[in-house]
Amino acid sequence: MTSETHTGQATVLVIGEALIDAVNTNGQTKEHPGGSPANVALGLSRLGVPTSLLTKIGNDTRGSAITNHLKRAGVLVDPASTGPAPTSLATATIDADGSAHYEFDLHWSFSTPSSPTRHHLIHTGSVASFDPRGSKELFAYIESKSDESLITYDPNIRPALLGDRVDTVDRFETWCKITDAVKLSAEDTEWLYPGHGPDAVADRILGLGTALVAITAGHAGSSLYTGSHSVTIPPVPTTVIDTIGAGDSYMSALILGLLSTPMHSLDRKAMERIGQAAARAAAITVSRAGANPPNLTEILQSDRRSDTRPVTA
Repeated sequence: MTSETHTGQATVLVIGEALIDAVNTNGQTKEHPGGSPANVALGLSRLGVPTSLLTKIGNDTRGSAITNHLKRAGVLVDPASTGPAPTSLATATIDADGSAHYEFDLHWSFSTPSSPTRHHLIHTGSVASFDPRGSKELFAYIESKSDESLITYDPNIRPALLGDRVDTVDRFETWCKITDAVKLSAEDTEWLYPGHGPDAVADRILGLGTALVAITAGHAGSSLYTGSHSVTIPPVPTTVIDTIGAGDSYMSALILGLLSTPMHSLDRKAMERIGQAAARAAAITVSRAGANPPNLTEILQSDRRSDTRPVTA
C-alpha cells in the first residue's frame, strides 16, 4: 500500500462486475445498468475523475446497454471486459420504504487489463472479490499493484451469493490487509461480525493494516475511522425514491477525496470534509430512481443548500 497523494489528473481503475438491474416496482419492471463496481466507475467519471472499468459483460444487447451507459459518462470500458458469457442480471424488488432486495444471475471472471497503464488508485469489491470464478486471480493482480497504487475496497455483502460465513470473513480480512481504504454498510458489518458495533468492527479492520474505514448506516449517518481519529457524519432529511447505488455514490466521492488528500494527512478536519461530500453524493442518489450518481456541480450545490450541514443516505 502507498500513502502517495495524487492530483485531479489522477486515473482510477475499477475492477468488478457490471450488470443489468431489473427493478420491480408496483408490478412494473424497468432495466437499468448497474453493478456496484460499475456504479463506482460511473460516479467517479461524473465527478471528473478519469476512470476506466475492467468488468465482464456479454456481447449482447444488455452488454451494449451497459457499455453505452458508461461511455456516455466518460468511463473507458477496457476491451478485455467483453466475453462469450451473457451479461449478468440482478432482479431488484423495491419495498414501500425504498429499500431493494435482489436475486442474481451472475457471470463473472477476471481478465488481465488490456493496457499496462499505471493507475493512481485501484478500486474493487462486491461479488468479484468473493466469486470463485475469478476472485483469486483478481486478488493476485491487485496485490501486485498495491505498492504503486492506492487500493480501495467495498465488500458490498450479498449473502445470497456467498458461501460459508467464516470463509467469507477470512476472505474479506485478507483483502483488508492489502487495502488502504475500506467502505462497508451497517448491514455488511452486522453480517460479517454479528453483535459487534461499528467502532469495534473499525478497530478490527484497522488492525489488519487498512488506513481508513468508512461505515455507512443509511438514515443514521456514517462514520470514518483512522488509527488516530474518528468522525461521525450525521444525516439530514432527504426524499428517498430508492436506495440503489447510494453506497456506490458514497464510495465514488470518498475516492475523489482520497485522490487529493495524502493518507498521512487524514486529520479530523479532512475526514469530515471527505465524509460530508460522500454523504451528499449518496443523498442525491437516493432522491432519484436507479443508480444515478451526481456530478461535482450537484454536490457543490447540495453543499450550499444544506448550509454546510452534512447529509447521508
